[in-house]
Amino acid sequence: MRRTKAEAEATRKKILDAAERMFYEKGVSDTTLEEVASEAGVTRGAIYWHFSNKTDLFLALYEAVPLPHEDMIAREIESEDFDTLSVVEEATGEWLEALAKDGQRQRILTIMLRCDYDNAMSAVLAKQREIDQRHHAMLELAFSQALERGQLEERWTPDSAVRTLHWTMMGLCTDWLLFGRSFDLAAEGRETLRRLFSSFRLPPA
Repeated sequence: MRRTKAEAEATRKKILDAAERMFYEKGVSDTTLEEVASEAGVTRGAIYWHFSNKTDLFLALYEAVPLPHEDMIAREIESEDFDTLSVVEEATGEWLEALAKDGQRQRILTIMLRCDYDNAMSAVLAKQREIDQRHHAMLELAFSQALERGQLEERWTPDSAVRTLHWTMMGLCTDWLLFGRSFDLAAEGRETLRRLFSSFRLPPA
């Protein structure tokens, strides 16, 4: 039984790896499940054993890209003595560094940025929104804690700070992935975050 489960997991991974390559090369809309099966060296039936359709397959790829250290942020903001803004800045900076080093993560994010989310892929967009809303709520809680502790500059609301951080991260990643990777994402990303979080912080009295 163990061998059967291991073989099934190995087949699932082959399918995901093949889908990643095909989606990256051709785009999601222009790739068929037959092409994914051929690339993976499996039957179309094997794909349907693991995934109900192309949308389900794409969602599995989407979920392979973790958001910036949600568990670390959630854990640390509970500590009364912690500099919450430093926790969030460090987590997002580490995520940019991980992206800069991880080819698979780069390919999956590029696929998502290029994808047409009409029709069947609208389910992926709905999943994206669900995850983004959860992430936004967690970060808003962090910035609310920072405001309560006198760490957040009062001209910022927790919601406006989270949205600005989100747009900054999206802009950095989109520019780097789609337009030639013409700058050092880790170094310049860290510097951008340093300047942004400097505007978030309430100066010492």
